[in-house]
Amino acid sequence: MMDPGFGFSSFENMFTIVLVIVVIGFIVVIGSFIVMAVRGTAQWNRNNQSPRLTVDAELVSRRTEVSTFHHGGHNGTDMCHISSSTTYYVTFQVDSGDRMEFSVSGQEYGLLAEGDRGKLTFQGTRYLGFEREKVKRT
Repeated sequence: MMDPGFGFSSFENMFTIVLVIVVIGFIVVIGSFIVMAVRGTAQWNRNNQSPRLTVDAELVSRRTEVSTFHHGGHNGTDMCHISSSTTYYVTFQVDSGDRMEFSVSGQEYGLLAEGDRGKLTFQGTRYLGFEREKVKRT
């Protein structure tokens, strides 16, 4: 007689464990997307509810964040494709001493320089624009 602890029953147990792990992983990934979507929608709503403000400010720093993505090795090929994405940030300091960092487009980033003073317009965490003061020449 065969021992019931070996054979197909152990294979079925292994299959069940792997299936549970895959389902839990799927739930975690989908849950993460849902949480990110809810947070993004909540931030968008908070920004829309915030007043549009224009304040005197100085641009105190600029920075970039480059994300690199590796794609490749699919379909048995050794070809690899690398792509990157750059996010641009600027930090303003208002007269009260508070600092605010905003994500801006690459074009806007290129027009701004540290030390620029002017009128910053924003709504919540949403950057709306910066009008540089004209420098008086002597």
